[in-house]
Amino acid sequence: MMSMSMMNAVKSTSTALSLLLSAFCERAGALPPAFESVPQKSPLASFIIQPKRIVWASDQGVRNSANLLKNHRGQAVLREPIPPLVMKPGGGIVIDFGMEITGSVELFTASSQPKGGSVRIRFGESVAEAMANIGQRGAQNDHALRDQVVKIPWLGKITIGPSGFRFVRIDNADPKMDVQLSQVRAILTLRDIPYVGSFKCSDERLNRIWETGAYTVHLNMQDYLWDGIKRDRLVWLGDMHPEVSVINCVFGLNEVVPKSLDMIRDITPVTAWMNGISSYSMWWILIHDEWYLHHGGLDYLRQQQPYLTALLKRLATFVDADGREKLNGMRFLDWPTASNPVAVHHGLQAMMTLTMESGARLSEILGDKETAGLCTDTAERLRKHIPESSGRKAPAALLSVAGLRDPAEVSTNVLKKDGPKDLSTFYGFYVLNALAKSNDIDTALGFISQYWGGMLDFGATTFWEDFDLAWAKNAGRIDELVAPGKKDLHGDFGAYCYTGFRHSFCHGWAGGPTAWLSKNVLGITPVAPGCAQVRIAPHLGRLAWAEGTYPTPKGPIHVRHGKQPDGSTRTTVKLPEGIVRVK
Repeated sequence: MMSMSMMNAVKSTSTALSLLLSAFCERAGALPPAFESVPQKSPLASFIIQPKRIVWASDQGVRNSANLLKNHRGQAVLREPIPPLVMKPGGGIVIDFGMEITGSVELFTASSQPKGGSVRIRFGESVAEAMANIGQRGAQNDHALRDQVVKIPWLGKITIGPSGFRFVRIDNADPKMDVQLSQVRAILTLRDIPYVGSFKCSDERLNRIWETGAYTVHLNMQDYLWDGIKRDRLVWLGDMHPEVSVINCVFGLNEVVPKSLDMIRDITPVTAWMNGISSYSMWWILIHDEWYLHHGGLDYLRQQQPYLTALLKRLATFVDADGREKLNGMRFLDWPTASNPVAVHHGLQAMMTLTMESGARLSEILGDKETAGLCTDTAERLRKHIPESSGRKAPAALLSVAGLRDPAEVSTNVLKKDGPKDLSTFYGFYVLNALAKSNDIDTALGFISQYWGGMLDFGATTFWEDFDLAWAKNAGRIDELVAPGKKDLHGDFGAYCYTGFRHSFCHGWAGGPTAWLSKNVLGITPVAPGCAQVRIAPHLGRLAWAEGTYPTPKGPIHVRHGKQPDGSTRTTVKLPEGIVRVK
């Protein structure tokens, strides 16, 4: 987190730059060609990450690789006190930075480095990906270049990236001369913001999962709210919903959310679907509903009214007289159900119902009774068509959350069947929400521990675009070379757009358990705009205790819940001034 002194220094620097440019204008009559206006300060900060270990070095042609792990000055110098890494032609190493990061890698060259050398850099979210060539089992240079050859300076520094990675393979790409590197380090780039929300409980595995989900989303809070830091460095509205839920319970109000919502609104005519997907335009409405409930901000909501009203009226035209949704465009929930039109219809029916109910609430707040009435009437008509279960967990969960099917029946007959099988890291969040609605808290805790915890068991430090527990059978860890006879959990699996190494191992939509644990185990739910009123109803399930904090516009809520010998739960609550607890 940025200290007060650092913040003042940044403010002083920004002010000094403004004065300097203003003085230049007075003398020259115009801004310098490179500065048509005062440069904007990036919302992102940079942090130096040192290598944690050398995973692999080629059998020949590499000396002193362990010296990269020692303390260095971050500056090329004439006399190196620590002998540099030396790689002869054909030599290479793989470095582990210990955690998945988004950013770049910096190489420092020694004074003994011959001029004109070059290296090949391969970023990897797994060791296996760092070892792969472009085109090999899905390895790619989409969105971010993960495989490139670069010239290195003599007695200087070069920065390569950005990308999303944990591992970096460096090879001497020159056929004739040695490469000598005095230092290698990574530069992590993300928003320097505090973790206002927190979560601890009697199960340390769940604590790790909460933290990992929060960090996964944090990495994706770049200039805009991305879905992935290696691939899918884009704003996807549906994928944003779990991310925004995490931001609400970990970071609180942050400009990356409205900035991203507004950007997609501004580039999408209301006659089109956001990201080309009909459900994603509905997610835009649902996110605004949740955002207003958490943070208030009526002026910002009013800015959405023209687009919101037009979108709600358009959506209402895609419901027939029998209450059946008839959405066109790309009909999509998540990838595992993408090829099942029955499952997709069930999910879209539920989403349309939820969207119309959100639209009615928002329109009432905005004083638009006509649109509110249209939304209420459309929601009532949608409830006349209640699809039978497709047997798939994701759409069944949405039907339960929307109140179109009995939560207990859905939980017993669909969600709990075969345990955490048929989950996705995206819609698994809504399966957990549906289990909470049926009071199956222990089942949800088990799914979180087995499914999301299963990624941690294989070396993950962030949550993935998708995961199937069946992949883990006879698979190696992602932070090691794949042993003979073992499956490569990265290169051998995946589907649809994320086959093999194209699979993103840091995908924001996978952070849902963080929000779920805060909202259900800690039991904190806003019930009035801006968290002016909150309900606190913990659900410990099998847990002995849980405690944490939850952001609000007035400051964090502090709670602790502990089971008593008689089975009851003792709760202590500290509310910020201006926040009222209701039953």
